[in-house]
Amino acid sequence: MVFSSPIFLWIFLPAVFAAYYILPVKFRNPLLLIASLIFYAWGEPRYIVLMLFSVCINYSLALLMEKTAHKKSILVLDIVINLLLLGYFKYFNFLAGVVGSLFGFSVSVREIALPIGISFYTFQILSYIIDLYRGQYKAQRNIIDLALYISFFPQLIAGPIVRYKDIDEQLSNRICTREKCADGIRRFIYGLGKKVIVANLAAQYADSIFSSDAAAITGGLAWFGAILYTLQIYYDFSGYSDMAIGLGKMFGFEFTENFRYPYLSRSVREFWQRWHISLGTWFREYLYIPLGGNRKGSGRTYLNLLTVFFVTGLWHGAGYTFILWGLWHGLFQIIERLGFLKFLEKHRFISHLYTCLVFVFGWVLFRAESVSQALMMFTRMIMPWAYTGKALLFHQLTSPKMLLMLSGAVLGCGVVQKLPHIGKLKNTYIELIYCAGVFVLCMAMLAANTYNPFIYFRF
Repeated sequence: MVFSSPIFLWIFLPAVFAAYYILPVKFRNPLLLIASLIFYAWGEPRYIVLMLFSVCINYSLALLMEKTAHKKSILVLDIVINLLLLGYFKYFNFLAGVVGSLFGFSVSVREIALPIGISFYTFQILSYIIDLYRGQYKAQRNIIDLALYISFFPQLIAGPIVRYKDIDEQLSNRICTREKCADGIRRFIYGLGKKVIVANLAAQYADSIFSSDAAAITGGLAWFGAILYTLQIYYDFSGYSDMAIGLGKMFGFEFTENFRYPYLSRSVREFWQRWHISLGTWFREYLYIPLGGNRKGSGRTYLNLLTVFFVTGLWHGAGYTFILWGLWHGLFQIIERLGFLKFLEKHRFISHLYTCLVFVFGWVLFRAESVSQALMMFTRMIMPWAYTGKALLFHQLTSPKMLLMLSGAVLGCGVVQKLPHIGKLKNTYIELIYCAGVFVLCMAMLAANTYNPFIYFRF
């Protein structure tokens, strides 16, 4: 079940929302837990057992950690169990193929379906147990509350990654007000509009270009596909985060922001301060700093950066393109630390153009089905004059509706929001009418069975 599906919007959410405010406070967490398990089991009921196993094993080991003097051993055991589960379901076939190619033997591929959201809830579990080991809070003794933290449906399958210390108090004591609920509904509608109106339409055309024979694509179409996918992944993922944050507010929770207009960035370093903030924070707190951060000299800092971005790429997917995408960003982080950042700070236009080129080429790697496809797209983008007479023409893969969407999407990446008077429209009748229009349009598009993919399901 996804937020932009009719079953969620017309049945699941209204039912859960109504029941939540009808029931006494003491029954609200059990209700949300049951709803979250139903939400998760809707598409893959068998993997609900895996999630419940994760809840039970981490609940037990956390309590054991508080009672034993061997806290570090418990921590290591817990991390190993969680990473083994993630590694088996997400990376077994990829790693088996790598080992087979290195040693010259073939490995039969297993049919292992990836449990939805396993990367997200595994990282939440790890943050819980690591911060518990660090003494930042007491172990949660109410298994229902811990299970709700791990499985809460608004941010279960695509984040933001919520650290336990940020939600500990809210699990047992949160305030639900009309103002917060109204703000949550408004935020949800904004996210729904991003997903249904912009991301889905961009996906339809981007997928057409990337699924075409690269030999038939002109240099202009290669650029067009890259830009469309750049918009698709931002509006898809940030839209989903907006919906998750909005849903959290509707039930009294406050989640941290996950995006701050990353396409306005003027360096790759700034981009990662604005893009998928919860993931970047997780890697900084639990990998980069424990590795030594920038405290052990320049050489060690660069190695730590490459390690973090290698793991960042691998976290997103079991494939060489994801790993190269991560290393691509790590490389430019190092280049900026070597002194290029000082140059960028003095040249506003160049810095923004450079950053856009880095993340657009990076998204081509991220989207490509193989390294060879990414290289062919790069070739056409770098030398567009050499690829002009191919079979597919620009007008065959575009429409006036798409071009209108594209213009609005570019402006919506932060340009419009930065206008001086836009903020004054919040909580006004103008915004109310706008949200109502967006919601009605989304319902109409979903009723028409519009193309509705979701990128982050595979992570």
